[in-house]
Amino acid sequence: MLTTISNSIIPMVISAVVLYGCIKKTNVYEDFIDGAFDGMKIVVELVPTLIGLFVAVRILNDSGALDLITTALKPIASLIHTPDCVIPVIITKLFSSGSATSLMLNIFNDYGPDSREGLTAAIILSCTESLFYTMSVYLMAAKVRKSRYIIPCALLSLGAGIVVSILLANMLVS
Repeated sequence: MLTTISNSIIPMVISAVVLYGCIKKTNVYEDFIDGAFDGMKIVVELVPTLIGLFVAVRILNDSGALDLITTALKPIASLIHTPDCVIPVIITKLFSSGSATSLMLNIFNDYGPDSREGLTAAIILSCTESLFYTMSVYLMAAKVRKSRYIIPCALLSLGAGIVVSILLANMLVS
């Protein structure tokens, strides 16, 4: 029963939108095509930014910079009772959720998903956003040129999410 309902939600929403457009006497198909065209223009504009972010993550991993940053942050991580293996997940999550998820799966393989390391990585990924990816997509799509307080505030909220995730994971494992 629940599967039938969940499988029919999207067709019902689409039908409701088309019906509403017909009631308002708008050309629903033409509006759809215009929206799809605008969406494609945004995708084309975002491609260079996305490629830049993917290259940055690859360079971070392949150059050894991620290992250097991880080593530098180990003393801070130990102060807040964070497993060392989670640091690369946090750093990579700033740029790419996919890469961070790959690192988390490696942690699952090495320590297990129910371990302190696995739980901490999973909660961090659930409570944070790939900041630079999201910022570049939204700011470019909205044509924002001056971000002023957006990135510092986003970094602050990301930091809060990480701290709360670590505290929560430590409480659950203890």
